Amino acid sequence: MPVGRTLYGGSPYLGVYLKAGDQTALAPNGVPRGLAHDVERLLGVRVIRTQVMDTEVVGSFVAMNSHGLVVGDDLSDEELHALAGLGRVAVVRHRQNAMGNNVLANDHGALVHPELSADAVEKIGRALEVPAVKGTLAGLGTVGMAGIATNKGVVVHPKTTEGEAEVVRSLLGVPVHRSTANFGVPIVGACLVANSRGMIVGRPTTPVEIVHLQEGLQIFD
Repeated sequence: MPVGRTLYGGSPYLGVYLKAGDQTALAPNGVPRGLAHDVERLLGVRVIRTQVMDTEVVGSFVAMNSHGLVVGDDLSDEELHALAGLGRVAVVRHRQNAMGNNVLANDHGALVHPELSADAVEKIGRALEVPAVKGTLAGLGTVGMAGIATNKGVVVHPKTTEGEAEVVRSLLGVPVHRSTANFGVPIVGACLVANSRGMIVGRPTTPVEIVHLQEGLQIFD
């Protein structure tokens, strides 16, 4: 089964530290060897180790799809070198600079924090080569924490309204499912790392939640 459960440094919030697409995954330099191996095995990707903005919270600070990456501030030369070859890296300077938290994207579209400027939204769309639209999930602007998207499905905060879900469904071009993770945590994007092939969830995630997440992301044997 392409599903794993683990912790990162004692934390069940894997999405804060890790970010995955269908070709590659980003992880902090200090990612445990076993976890990096699980990401490569279960998600079928190559793991790129890097810091972003000199922090370990790579998943919070990077938005990505198969076409490009978006960060909220300038990267160091070493960080840029680590990301070389993954696609265009766009810098969107804004006080909401945690782009991984503020952008929910796949290869078809991107939902972005409503407080981002029109110029920032346009730049995100160009970097990821998809339509980008402002929106919320369950009233939250931090859509990258409130949801997780792949090219097969999207799972969102359980209090996401039907209107919000319809925007995501139309924009990202995949079914939308509501669930929690990590034993009732509604900000599912912070709790797991996933792509079209598999997912790794925080260890507290219950079997029932795993079934909902698998259904939403269309991840099966």
